[in-house]
Amino acid sequence: MVLSLVDLCAQEVVRDHSSSPSWLRCVPRELYDALLRAAFSGCRPLAVGELVQRWPERRLRVSGERSGTGSGGTQPPNRLCIQALLLAVVRGLADHRCVLQFLDLCGLQRDAGGDPMGGWSLTVAICSMLGQARAGMQARGEALGARGEGERKRVLAMAREGEGVKRERAPRKREREGEVVMETSSEGEGVARTEEEKAVGVRRRMEQERRRGGGGVGGGGEGSGREESGAGSEEVLLQVRADLFVNARSWERVRTALSSPGPLRLTCRFLRVEELTVSKTRRLLELLPAPGLRGVDLRYSTLGMEGLSQLLPLLSSFPALGSLRLHYCHLDLRGSVTGQEEVLKKVALGLAQLPELRRLSLTALRLPGHLRLLLSSLARPLQVLELPYLSLSSADLAFLSCSHHASSLQRLDLSENRLDASSLPSIRRLLSQASSSLQHLTLCGCSLTDGLLGALLPSLTCCRALKSLSLALNPVSRAGLTQLVSCALGMASLRHLLYPSPLEEYQPGLPELPSSAQLLDWPLDELQDFTATATHLHSLARDRGRTDLVLTYDLLNYHHDLLD
Repeated sequence: MVLSLVDLCAQEVVRDHSSSPSWLRCVPRELYDALLRAAFSGCRPLAVGELVQRWPERRLRVSGERSGTGSGGTQPPNRLCIQALLLAVVRGLADHRCVLQFLDLCGLQRDAGGDPMGGWSLTVAICSMLGQARAGMQARGEALGARGEGERKRVLAMAREGEGVKRERAPRKREREGEVVMETSSEGEGVARTEEEKAVGVRRRMEQERRRGGGGVGGGGEGSGREESGAGSEEVLLQVRADLFVNARSWERVRTALSSPGPLRLTCRFLRVEELTVSKTRRLLELLPAPGLRGVDLRYSTLGMEGLSQLLPLLSSFPALGSLRLHYCHLDLRGSVTGQEEVLKKVALGLAQLPELRRLSLTALRLPGHLRLLLSSLARPLQVLELPYLSLSSADLAFLSCSHHASSLQRLDLSENRLDASSLPSIRRLLSQASSSLQHLTLCGCSLTDGLLGALLPSLTCCRALKSLSLALNPVSRAGLTQLVSCALGMASLRHLLYPSPLEEYQPGLPELPSSAQLLDWPLDELQDFTATATHLHSLARDRGRTDLVLTYDLLNYHHDLLD
Protein backbone atom coordinates (compact mmCIF):
# COMPACT_ATOMS: atom_id res chain seq x y z
CA MET A 1 0.00 0.00 0.00
CA VAL A 2 1.38 3.42 -1.00
CA LEU A 3 1.19 5.84 1.90
CA SER A 4 0.17 9.45 1.40
CA LEU A 5 2.33 12.36 2.51
CA VAL A 6 0.00 12.93 5.48
CA ASP A 7 0.42 9.31 6.62
CA LEU A 8 4.20 9.48 6.28
CA CYS A 9 4.33 12.67 8.33
CA ALA A 10 1.99 11.17 10.91
CA GLN A 11 4.33 8.21 11.35
CA GLU A 12 7.21 10.57 12.08
CA VAL A 13 5.14 12.58 14.53
CA VAL A 14 4.06 9.58 16.66
CA ARG A 15 7.47 7.91 16.50
CA ASP A 16 8.91 9.92 19.42
CA HIS A 17 6.63 9.91 22.46
CA SER A 18 8.68 12.60 24.25
CA SER A 19 7.44 15.14 21.69
CA SER A 20 3.76 14.36 22.19
CA PRO A 21 3.08 17.21 24.69
CA SER A 22 4.10 19.75 22.05
CA TRP A 23 2.08 18.48 19.09
CA LEU A 24 -0.97 17.37 21.07
CA ARG A 25 -1.62 20.98 22.08
CA CYS A 26 -1.78 22.29 18.53
CA VAL A 27 -2.76 19.39 16.24
CA PRO A 28 -6.05 20.10 14.36
CA ARG A 29 -8.91 17.66 14.68
CA GLU A 30 -8.67 16.73 10.98
CA LEU A 31 -5.31 15.03 11.61
CA TYR A 32 -6.35 12.83 14.53
CA ASP A 33 -7.47 10.08 12.15
CA ALA A 34 -4.12 9.93 10.34
CA LEU A 35 -2.20 10.08 13.62
CA LEU A 36 -4.20 7.20 15.09
CA ARG A 37 -3.61 5.11 11.96
CA ALA A 38 0.09 5.77 12.26
CA ALA A 39 0.09 4.93 15.98
CA PHE A 40 -1.61 1.60 15.28
CA SER A 41 0.58 0.64 12.33
CA GLY A 42 3.76 1.63 14.20
CA CYS A 43 2.64 -0.06 17.44
CA ARG A 44 2.74 3.10 19.56
CA PRO A 45 0.33 2.35 22.44
CA LEU A 46 1.17 5.55 24.35
CA ALA A 47 0.25 7.67 21.34
CA VAL A 48 -2.93 5.63 20.86
CA GLY A 49 -3.96 6.31 24.45
CA GLU A 50 -3.31 10.04 24.27
CA LEU A 51 -5.19 10.44 20.99
CA VAL A 52 -8.24 8.43 22.02
CA GLN A 53 -8.46 10.08 25.46
CA ARG A 54 -9.01 13.46 23.76
CA TRP A 55 -10.73 12.19 20.58
CA PRO A 56 -12.38 15.23 18.92
CA GLU A 57 -15.03 13.38 16.88
CA ARG A 58 -18.25 11.74 18.00
CA ARG A 59 -17.53 8.45 16.21
CA LEU A 60 -14.49 6.20 16.09
CA ARG A 61 -14.23 2.91 14.21
CA VAL A 62 -11.27 0.65 14.89
CA SER A 63 -11.24 -2.65 13.00
CA GLY A 64 -9.04 -4.99 11.01
CA GLU A 65 -11.54 -5.53 8.18
CA ARG A 66 -10.73 -2.65 5.89
CA SER A 67 -8.74 0.53 5.62
CA GLY A 68 -10.37 3.09 7.83
CA THR A 69 -10.16 4.95 11.06
CA GLY A 70 -7.56 3.39 13.24
CA SER A 71 -7.22 0.18 11.32
CA GLY A 72 -3.94 0.84 9.61
CA GLY A 73 -5.02 -1.19 6.60
CA THR A 74 -6.41 -4.70 6.74
CA GLN A 75 -4.13 -5.85 9.57
CA PRO A 76 -5.67 -5.76 13.05
CA PRO A 77 -3.98 -3.55 15.65
CA ASN A 78 -1.43 -4.90 18.08
CA ARG A 79 -2.63 -6.26 21.43
CA LEU A 80 -0.87 -3.49 23.39
CA CYS A 81 -2.50 -0.83 21.21
CA ILE A 82 -5.94 -2.34 21.80
CA GLN A 83 -5.39 -2.35 25.56
CA ALA A 84 -4.20 1.27 25.43
CA LEU A 85 -7.28 2.23 23.44
CA LEU A 86 -9.67 0.63 25.94
CA LEU A 87 -7.98 2.31 28.89
CA ALA A 88 -8.07 5.66 27.10
CA VAL A 89 -11.81 5.31 26.48
CA VAL A 90 -12.37 5.06 30.25
CA ARG A 91 -10.12 8.04 30.96
CA GLY A 92 -11.83 10.05 28.26
CA LEU A 93 -15.12 9.97 30.17
CA ALA A 94 -13.65 12.48 32.62
CA ASP A 95 -11.78 14.51 29.97
CA HIS A 96 -13.70 17.53 28.65
CA ARG A 97 -11.69 17.42 25.42
CA CYS A 98 -13.09 13.99 24.46
CA VAL A 99 -16.46 14.13 22.67
CA LEU A 100 -16.56 10.46 21.68
CA GLN A 101 -20.08 9.02 21.72
CA PHE A 102 -19.87 5.90 19.50
CA LEU A 103 -16.99 3.36 19.39
CA ASP A 104 -17.08 0.57 16.81
CA LEU A 105 -14.75 -2.39 17.50
CA CYS A 106 -16.36 -4.89 15.11
CA GLY A 107 -13.97 -7.18 13.24
CA LEU A 108 -11.07 -6.30 15.52
CA GLN A 109 -10.32 -9.78 16.82
CA ARG A 110 -8.05 -12.11 14.88
CA ASP A 111 -6.45 -15.39 15.84
CA ALA A 112 -3.36 -15.25 13.63
CA GLY A 113 -0.85 -12.81 12.21
CA GLY A 114 1.22 -10.45 14.33
CA ASP A 115 0.05 -10.08 17.91
CA PRO A 116 -3.69 -9.35 17.70
CA MET A 117 -6.31 -10.13 20.30
CA GLY A 118 -8.34 -13.29 19.91
CA GLY A 119 -12.11 -13.28 20.19
CA TRP A 120 -12.28 -14.48 23.78
CA SER A 121 -9.59 -12.17 25.21
CA LEU A 122 -10.99 -9.14 23.37
CA THR A 123 -14.48 -9.81 24.72
CA VAL A 124 -13.13 -10.06 28.26
CA ALA A 125 -11.14 -6.84 27.80
CA ILE A 126 -14.21 -4.96 26.54
CA CYS A 127 -16.30 -6.19 29.48
CA SER A 128 -13.50 -5.13 31.86
CA MET A 129 -13.54 -1.67 30.24
CA LEU A 130 -17.26 -1.36 30.97
CA GLY A 131 -16.69 -2.38 34.59
CA GLN A 132 -13.85 0.13 35.00
CA ALA A 133 -15.96 2.91 33.52
CA ARG A 134 -18.84 2.07 35.85
CA ALA A 135 -16.56 1.95 38.91
CA GLY A 136 -14.83 5.20 37.91
CA MET A 137 -18.12 7.01 37.48
CA GLN A 138 -19.33 5.76 40.85
CA ALA A 139 -16.08 6.89 42.49
CA ARG A 140 -16.42 10.35 40.94
CA GLY A 141 -20.02 10.49 42.09
CA GLU A 142 -19.03 9.59 45.64
CA ALA A 143 -16.25 12.19 45.60
CA LEU A 144 -18.71 14.78 44.31
CA GLY A 145 -21.18 13.81 47.06
CA ALA A 146 -18.49 14.06 49.74
CA ARG A 147 -17.45 17.48 48.43
CA GLY A 148 -21.06 18.63 48.50
CA GLU A 149 -21.55 17.28 52.02
CA GLY A 150 -18.48 19.14 53.24
CA GLU A 151 -19.79 22.37 51.70
CA ARG A 152 -23.18 21.81 53.29
CA LYS A 153 -21.61 21.37 56.74
CA ARG A 154 -19.55 24.53 56.28
CA VAL A 155 -22.64 26.57 55.39
CA LEU A 156 -24.57 25.15 58.35
CA ALA A 157 -21.70 26.00 60.71
CA MET A 158 -21.61 29.52 59.34
CA ALA A 159 -25.37 29.77 59.81
CA ARG A 160 -25.15 28.55 63.41
CA GLU A 161 -22.45 31.11 64.09
CA GLY A 162 -24.71 33.82 62.69
CA GLU A 163 -27.60 32.67 64.92
CA GLY A 164 -25.32 32.88 67.96
CA VAL A 165 -24.40 36.43 67.11
CA LYS A 166 -28.10 37.29 66.82
CA ARG A 167 -28.87 35.81 70.22
CA GLU A 168 -26.06 37.78 71.81
CA ARG A 169 -27.20 41.06 70.27
CA ALA A 170 -30.92 40.56 70.75
CA PRO A 171 -31.17 42.23 74.22
CA ARG A 172 -29.03 45.16 73.15
CA LYS A 173 -30.35 48.44 74.48
CA ARG A 174 -30.27 51.70 72.73
CA GLU A 175 -30.37 55.06 74.39
CA ARG A 176 -32.71 57.52 72.88
CA GLU A 177 -33.00 60.91 74.58
CA GLY A 178 -32.23 59.53 78.04
CA GLU A 179 -34.50 56.44 77.99
CA VAL A 180 -33.75 52.83 77.25
CA VAL A 181 -35.60 51.40 74.26
CA MET A 182 -35.58 47.64 73.26
CA GLU A 183 -36.27 46.79 69.61
CA THR A 184 -38.45 43.70 69.39
CA SER A 185 -39.54 41.54 66.52
CA SER A 186 -43.08 40.45 65.75
CA GLU A 187 -42.48 37.33 67.87
CA GLY A 188 -41.26 39.45 70.75
CA GLU A 189 -37.57 38.57 70.39
CA GLY A 190 -34.92 41.21 70.39
CA VAL A 191 -33.18 41.60 67.04
CA ALA A 192 -30.47 43.99 65.97
CA ARG A 193 -30.37 44.05 62.20
CA THR A 194 -26.92 45.15 61.25
CA GLU A 195 -25.60 45.09 57.67
CA GLU A 196 -23.42 42.06 58.44
CA GLU A 197 -26.37 40.04 59.73
CA LYS A 198 -28.40 40.89 56.65
CA ALA A 199 -25.56 39.65 54.42
CA VAL A 200 -25.38 36.36 56.32
CA GLY A 201 -29.13 35.92 55.92
CA VAL A 202 -28.95 36.49 52.17
CA ARG A 203 -26.23 33.87 51.79
CA ARG A 204 -28.25 31.42 53.84
CA ARG A 205 -31.37 31.95 51.78
CA MET A 206 -29.36 31.51 48.54
CA GLU A 207 -27.94 28.18 49.74
CA GLN A 208 -31.41 27.01 50.75
CA GLU A 209 -32.78 27.95 47.35
CA ARG A 210 -30.00 26.06 45.61
CA ARG A 211 -30.66 22.94 47.68
CA ARG A 212 -34.39 23.14 47.03
CA GLY A 213 -33.68 23.56 43.32
CA GLY A 214 -31.91 20.17 43.19
CA GLY A 215 -28.53 21.53 42.13
CA GLY A 216 -26.80 20.53 45.35
CA VAL A 217 -24.14 22.55 47.06
CA GLY A 218 -21.10 22.81 44.87
CA GLY A 219 -22.85 20.96 42.05
CA GLY A 220 -23.93 23.83 39.88
CA GLY A 221 -20.56 24.78 38.49
CA GLU A 222 -19.42 24.27 34.94
CA GLY A 223 -16.96 21.52 35.77
CA SER A 224 -19.52 19.17 37.29
CA GLY A 225 -21.74 18.55 34.27
CA ARG A 226 -20.24 15.30 32.93
CA GLU A 227 -19.49 13.78 36.33
CA GLU A 228 -22.98 14.48 37.65
CA SER A 229 -24.66 13.06 34.56
CA GLY A 230 -23.10 9.64 35.13
CA ALA A 231 -22.89 9.48 38.91
CA GLY A 232 -25.75 7.60 40.41
CA SER A 233 -27.67 7.58 37.13
CA GLU A 234 -28.07 5.33 34.12
CA GLU A 235 -27.26 7.94 31.49
CA VAL A 236 -25.26 6.45 28.61
CA LEU A 237 -22.29 8.59 27.57
CA LEU A 238 -20.75 6.20 25.04
CA GLN A 239 -22.09 3.42 22.83
CA VAL A 240 -19.66 0.51 22.26
CA ARG A 241 -20.32 -1.90 19.37
CA ALA A 242 -18.33 -5.13 19.05
CA ASP A 243 -18.35 -8.78 18.05
CA LEU A 244 -18.65 -10.94 21.17
CA PHE A 245 -17.11 -14.36 21.77
CA VAL A 246 -18.78 -16.03 24.76
CA ASN A 247 -17.95 -19.38 26.32
CA ALA A 248 -18.25 -20.90 29.78
CA ARG A 249 -15.34 -18.84 31.11
CA SER A 250 -16.44 -15.45 29.79
CA TRP A 251 -20.21 -15.85 30.19
CA GLU A 252 -20.39 -14.28 33.66
CA ARG A 253 -18.35 -11.26 32.61
CA VAL A 254 -20.51 -10.67 29.54
CA ARG A 255 -23.71 -11.11 31.56
CA THR A 256 -22.54 -8.51 34.09
CA ALA A 257 -21.50 -6.09 31.35
CA LEU A 258 -24.88 -6.34 29.60
CA SER A 259 -27.06 -6.23 32.71
CA SER A 260 -25.34 -3.58 34.85
CA PRO A 261 -26.08 0.09 34.05
CA GLY A 262 -23.21 2.45 33.54
CA PRO A 263 -21.81 5.23 31.33
CA LEU A 264 -20.94 2.73 28.55
CA ARG A 265 -23.55 0.69 26.70
CA LEU A 266 -22.49 -2.49 24.90
CA THR A 267 -24.16 -3.64 21.69
CA CYS A 268 -23.26 -6.68 19.59
CA ARG A 269 -22.95 -7.20 15.83
CA PHE A 270 -21.95 -10.88 15.66
CA LEU A 271 -22.34 -13.24 18.62
CA ARG A 272 -20.32 -16.44 18.86
CA VAL A 273 -21.27 -18.85 21.63
CA GLU A 274 -19.32 -21.99 22.51
CA GLU A 275 -20.08 -24.75 25.01
CA LEU A 276 -22.94 -22.95 26.77
CA THR A 277 -26.07 -24.57 28.12
CA VAL A 278 -29.49 -23.73 26.71
CA SER A 279 -30.45 -21.71 29.81
CA LYS A 280 -27.31 -19.54 29.68
CA THR A 281 -27.69 -19.01 25.96
CA ARG A 282 -31.30 -17.95 26.51
CA ARG A 283 -30.24 -15.48 29.20
CA LEU A 284 -27.57 -14.05 26.94
CA LEU A 285 -30.01 -13.51 24.07
CA GLU A 286 -32.48 -11.84 26.44
CA LEU A 287 -29.83 -9.36 27.60
CA LEU A 288 -28.57 -8.37 24.15
CA PRO A 289 -30.02 -5.14 22.72
CA ALA A 290 -32.30 -6.03 19.82
CA PRO A 291 -31.05 -3.49 17.25
CA GLY A 292 -27.76 -4.22 15.52
CA LEU A 293 -27.34 -7.99 16.00
CA ARG A 294 -26.63 -9.40 12.54
CA GLY A 295 -25.33 -12.90 13.20
CA VAL A 296 -25.38 -15.73 15.76
CA ASP A 297 -22.89 -18.60 15.79
CA LEU A 298 -23.62 -21.49 18.18
CA ARG A 299 -20.84 -24.09 18.47
CA TYR A 300 -20.04 -27.26 20.41
CA SER A 301 -23.11 -27.17 22.63
CA THR A 302 -25.63 -29.83 23.56
CA LEU A 303 -28.63 -27.92 22.27
CA GLY A 304 -30.51 -30.75 20.68
CA MET A 305 -33.58 -30.11 18.56
CA GLU A 306 -35.64 -29.26 21.64
CA GLY A 307 -33.17 -26.61 22.79
CA LEU A 308 -32.94 -25.14 19.31
CA SER A 309 -36.73 -24.88 19.13
CA GLN A 310 -36.60 -22.85 22.37
CA LEU A 311 -33.92 -20.44 21.15
CA LEU A 312 -35.29 -19.66 17.70
CA PRO A 313 -38.28 -17.61 19.00
CA LEU A 314 -35.80 -15.42 20.90
CA LEU A 315 -33.83 -14.85 17.69
CA SER A 316 -36.96 -13.51 16.01
CA SER A 317 -36.75 -10.43 18.26
CA PHE A 318 -33.61 -9.28 16.40
CA PRO A 319 -34.86 -7.55 13.25
CA ALA A 320 -31.47 -7.36 11.49
CA LEU A 321 -30.40 -10.98 12.06
CA GLY A 322 -29.11 -12.25 8.73
CA SER A 323 -26.76 -15.10 9.68
CA LEU A 324 -27.30 -18.25 11.75
CA ARG A 325 -24.58 -20.86 12.22
CA LEU A 326 -25.00 -24.12 14.12
CA HIS A 327 -21.83 -26.17 14.40
CA TYR A 328 -21.70 -29.52 16.22
CA CYS A 329 -24.79 -28.85 18.33
CA HIS A 330 -25.89 -32.52 18.58
CA LEU A 331 -28.90 -32.25 16.33
CA ASP A 332 -29.16 -35.86 15.17
CA LEU A 333 -32.33 -37.08 13.44
CA ARG A 334 -31.03 -40.26 11.87
CA GLY A 335 -32.92 -42.49 14.31
CA SER A 336 -36.67 -42.81 14.74
CA VAL A 337 -37.42 -41.01 18.01
CA THR A 338 -40.97 -40.33 19.10
CA GLY A 339 -41.92 -36.69 18.73
CA GLN A 340 -38.89 -35.59 16.71
CA GLU A 341 -41.05 -34.62 13.71
CA GLU A 342 -43.02 -32.22 15.89
CA VAL A 343 -39.84 -30.69 17.24
CA LEU A 344 -38.49 -30.35 13.70
CA LYS A 345 -41.65 -28.52 12.68
CA LYS A 346 -41.11 -26.10 15.58
CA VAL A 347 -37.56 -25.49 14.35
CA ALA A 348 -38.85 -24.86 10.81
CA LEU A 349 -41.43 -22.43 12.19
CA GLY A 350 -38.72 -20.63 14.15
CA LEU A 351 -36.58 -20.26 11.01
CA ALA A 352 -39.60 -18.86 9.18
CA GLN A 353 -39.74 -16.07 11.77
CA LEU A 354 -36.33 -14.74 10.69
CA PRO A 355 -37.25 -12.60 7.68
CA GLU A 356 -33.74 -11.20 7.08
CA LEU A 357 -31.92 -14.53 7.22
CA ARG A 358 -29.49 -14.81 4.30
CA ARG A 359 -26.86 -17.18 5.67
CA LEU A 360 -27.54 -20.60 7.18
CA SER A 361 -24.74 -22.92 8.25
CA LEU A 362 -25.51 -26.38 9.62
CA THR A 363 -22.40 -28.42 10.40
CA ALA A 364 -22.50 -32.07 11.48
CA LEU A 365 -26.17 -31.98 12.46
CA ARG A 366 -27.11 -35.28 10.76
CA LEU A 367 -30.43 -34.32 9.21
CA PRO A 368 -30.86 -36.69 6.24
CA GLY A 369 -34.17 -36.32 4.43
CA HIS A 370 -35.29 -33.22 6.36
CA LEU A 371 -33.80 -30.45 4.23
CA ARG A 372 -37.09 -29.73 2.47
CA LEU A 373 -38.93 -29.07 5.72
CA LEU A 374 -36.23 -26.72 7.01
CA LEU A 375 -35.48 -24.66 3.91
CA SER A 376 -38.97 -24.46 2.42
CA SER A 377 -40.12 -22.55 5.52
CA LEU A 378 -37.85 -19.60 4.59
CA ALA A 379 -39.80 -17.02 2.63
CA ARG A 380 -36.76 -15.25 1.12
CA PRO A 381 -33.94 -17.12 -0.64
CA LEU A 382 -30.59 -17.74 1.05
CA GLN A 383 -27.35 -16.36 -0.30
CA VAL A 384 -25.00 -18.56 1.76
CA LEU A 385 -25.79 -22.21 2.50
CA GLU A 386 -23.23 -24.39 4.28
CA LEU A 387 -24.21 -28.02 4.87
CA PRO A 388 -21.01 -29.99 5.66
CA TYR A 389 -21.24 -33.37 7.40
CA LEU A 390 -25.03 -33.35 7.08
CA SER A 391 -25.48 -36.85 5.61
CA LEU A 392 -27.57 -35.41 2.79
CA SER A 393 -29.67 -37.88 0.82
CA SER A 394 -30.45 -37.87 -2.89
CA ALA A 395 -33.89 -36.46 -2.07
CA ASP A 396 -32.28 -33.55 -0.19
CA LEU A 397 -30.08 -32.67 -3.16
CA ALA A 398 -32.99 -33.01 -5.56
CA PHE A 399 -35.05 -30.57 -3.48
CA LEU A 400 -32.15 -28.12 -3.19
CA SER A 401 -31.62 -28.06 -6.97
CA CYS A 402 -35.27 -27.12 -7.54
CA SER A 403 -35.76 -24.79 -4.55
CA HIS A 404 -36.10 -21.03 -4.67
CA HIS A 405 -32.67 -20.76 -3.00
CA ALA A 406 -30.74 -22.27 -5.91
CA SER A 407 -30.68 -19.22 -8.19
CA SER A 408 -29.60 -16.85 -5.37
CA LEU A 409 -26.74 -18.83 -3.80
CA GLN A 410 -23.42 -17.03 -3.63
CA ARG A 411 -21.64 -19.59 -1.45
CA LEU A 412 -22.38 -23.30 -1.23
CA ASP A 413 -20.59 -25.84 0.95
CA LEU A 414 -21.50 -29.51 0.58
CA SER A 415 -18.29 -30.91 2.07
CA GLU A 416 -18.26 -34.45 3.49
CA ASN A 417 -21.58 -35.38 1.89
CA ARG A 418 -21.04 -38.46 -0.23
CA LEU A 419 -21.91 -37.86 -3.87
CA ASP A 420 -22.49 -40.68 -6.33
CA ALA A 421 -23.96 -41.26 -9.76
CA SER A 422 -27.55 -40.97 -8.45
CA SER A 423 -26.96 -37.52 -6.99
CA LEU A 424 -24.91 -36.20 -9.93
CA PRO A 425 -27.94 -34.96 -11.97
CA SER A 426 -29.17 -32.94 -8.99
CA ILE A 427 -25.75 -31.36 -8.48
CA ARG A 428 -25.50 -30.44 -12.15
CA ARG A 429 -28.99 -28.92 -12.11
CA LEU A 430 -28.10 -26.99 -8.94
CA LEU A 431 -24.95 -25.56 -10.55
CA SER A 432 -26.94 -24.60 -13.63
CA GLN A 433 -29.48 -22.71 -11.52
CA ALA A 434 -26.74 -20.92 -9.58
CA SER A 435 -24.46 -20.27 -12.57
CA SER A 436 -24.86 -16.48 -12.50
CA SER A 437 -24.62 -15.96 -8.71
CA LEU A 438 -22.36 -18.68 -7.23
CA GLN A 439 -18.96 -17.30 -6.16
CA HIS A 440 -17.59 -19.91 -3.72
CA LEU A 441 -18.12 -23.66 -4.03
CA THR A 442 -16.74 -26.27 -1.61
CA LEU A 443 -16.95 -30.00 -2.42
CA CYS A 444 -14.17 -31.33 -0.21
CA GLY A 445 -14.37 -34.98 0.81
CA CYS A 446 -17.37 -35.78 -1.41
CA SER A 447 -15.90 -39.04 -2.87
CA LEU A 448 -15.54 -37.51 -6.33
CA THR A 449 -13.60 -39.90 -8.56
CA ASP A 450 -12.11 -39.11 -11.96
CA GLY A 451 -15.36 -40.14 -13.67
CA LEU A 452 -17.68 -38.16 -11.41
CA LEU A 453 -15.45 -35.10 -11.49
CA GLY A 454 -15.14 -35.27 -15.26
CA ALA A 455 -18.93 -35.41 -15.60
CA LEU A 456 -19.22 -32.40 -13.29
CA LEU A 457 -16.65 -30.18 -15.03
CA PRO A 458 -18.97 -28.90 -17.81
CA SER A 459 -21.41 -27.64 -15.19
CA LEU A 460 -18.57 -25.97 -13.27
CA THR A 461 -17.38 -24.09 -16.34
CA CYS A 462 -20.87 -22.60 -16.69
CA CYS A 463 -20.53 -20.83 -13.30
CA ARG A 464 -19.52 -17.44 -14.65
CA ALA A 465 -19.10 -15.75 -11.24
CA LEU A 466 -17.15 -18.51 -9.48
CA LYS A 467 -14.12 -17.12 -7.61
CA SER A 468 -13.01 -20.06 -5.46
CA LEU A 469 -13.34 -23.83 -5.86
CA SER A 470 -12.34 -26.31 -3.14
CA LEU A 471 -12.02 -30.02 -4.01
CA ALA A 472 -9.55 -31.36 -1.47
CA LEU A 473 -9.69 -34.95 -0.08
CA ASN A 474 -11.32 -36.44 -3.17
CA PRO A 475 -9.88 -39.68 -4.69
CA VAL A 476 -8.53 -38.24 -7.94
CA SER A 477 -5.57 -39.47 -10.00
CA ARG A 478 -2.92 -37.31 -11.67
CA ALA A 479 -4.77 -37.54 -14.97
CA GLY A 480 -8.02 -36.42 -13.36
CA LEU A 481 -6.20 -33.59 -11.57
CA THR A 482 -4.64 -32.37 -14.81
CA GLN A 483 -8.09 -32.37 -16.42
CA LEU A 484 -9.47 -30.38 -13.48
CA VAL A 485 -6.74 -27.72 -13.64
CA SER A 486 -7.04 -27.40 -17.42
CA CYS A 487 -10.74 -26.76 -16.99
CA ALA A 488 -10.15 -24.25 -14.17
CA LEU A 489 -7.70 -22.28 -16.30
CA GLY A 490 -10.53 -21.58 -18.72
CA MET A 491 -12.73 -20.03 -16.01
CA ALA A 492 -11.94 -16.32 -16.20
CA SER A 493 -13.50 -15.41 -12.84
CA LEU A 494 -11.75 -18.15 -10.81
CA ARG A 495 -9.02 -16.91 -8.47
CA HIS A 496 -8.44 -19.79 -5.99
CA LEU A 497 -8.37 -23.55 -6.56
CA LEU A 498 -7.83 -25.97 -3.69
CA TYR A 499 -7.10 -29.23 -5.46
CA PRO A 500 -6.70 -32.76 -4.00
CA SER A 501 -3.40 -34.58 -3.77
CA PRO A 502 -3.39 -37.31 -6.44
CA LEU A 503 -3.69 -40.94 -5.35
CA GLU A 504 -0.26 -41.72 -6.80
CA GLU A 505 1.41 -39.67 -4.06
CA TYR A 506 0.06 -41.83 -1.20
CA GLN A 507 1.75 -44.92 0.15
CA PRO A 508 0.40 -48.26 -1.13
CA GLY A 509 -2.49 -49.88 0.69
CA LEU A 510 -5.30 -47.38 0.16
CA PRO A 511 -8.75 -48.88 -0.56
CA GLU A 512 -10.08 -48.67 -4.10
CA LEU A 513 -12.43 -45.86 -3.07
CA PRO A 514 -10.87 -44.25 0.02
CA SER A 515 -12.87 -41.98 2.28
CA SER A 516 -11.85 -38.42 3.10
CA ALA A 517 -10.73 -39.51 6.59
CA GLN A 518 -8.43 -42.13 5.07
CA LEU A 519 -6.99 -39.61 2.63
CA LEU A 520 -6.39 -37.19 5.47
CA ASP A 521 -4.62 -39.69 7.72
CA TRP A 522 -2.87 -41.90 5.15
CA PRO A 523 0.86 -41.15 4.88
CA LEU A 524 2.29 -39.84 1.65
CA ASP A 525 4.94 -41.80 -0.17
CA GLU A 526 8.33 -40.40 0.74
CA LEU A 527 9.77 -41.66 -2.53
CA GLN A 528 7.47 -39.40 -4.52
CA ASP A 529 8.51 -35.93 -5.61
CA PHE A 530 5.70 -33.88 -4.07
CA THR A 531 6.80 -30.70 -5.82
CA ALA A 532 6.65 -32.28 -9.29
CA THR A 533 2.84 -32.17 -9.45
CA ALA A 534 2.68 -28.58 -8.18
CA THR A 535 5.42 -27.51 -10.61
CA HIS A 536 3.61 -29.10 -13.53
CA LEU A 537 0.29 -27.45 -12.64
CA HIS A 538 1.88 -24.03 -12.21
CA SER A 539 3.62 -24.37 -15.57
CA LEU A 540 0.22 -25.06 -17.15
CA ALA A 541 -1.12 -21.89 -15.54
CA ARG A 542 1.82 -19.81 -16.82
CA ASP A 543 1.45 -21.18 -20.32
CA ARG A 544 -2.20 -20.10 -20.33
CA GLY A 545 -1.36 -16.68 -18.90
CA ARG A 546 -3.24 -17.32 -15.66
CA THR A 547 -0.81 -15.92 -13.12
CA ASP A 548 -3.82 -14.51 -11.25
CA LEU A 549 -5.04 -18.01 -10.32
CA VAL A 550 -3.80 -19.39 -6.98
CA LEU A 551 -3.31 -23.18 -7.09
CA THR A 552 -2.77 -24.96 -3.77
CA TYR A 553 -3.22 -28.34 -2.12
CA ASP A 554 -2.52 -27.03 1.43
CA LEU A 555 -5.84 -27.69 3.14
CA LEU A 556 -4.68 -26.65 6.61
CA ASN A 557 -3.70 -23.10 5.58
CA TYR A 558 -6.62 -22.53 3.26
CA HIS A 559 -9.71 -20.81 4.66
CA HIS A 560 -12.45 -19.61 2.35
CA ASP A 561 -13.56 -16.88 4.81
CA LEU A 562 -10.36 -15.01 3.93
CA LEU A 563 -11.34 -14.82 0.26
CA ASP A 564 -14.11 -12.24 0.75
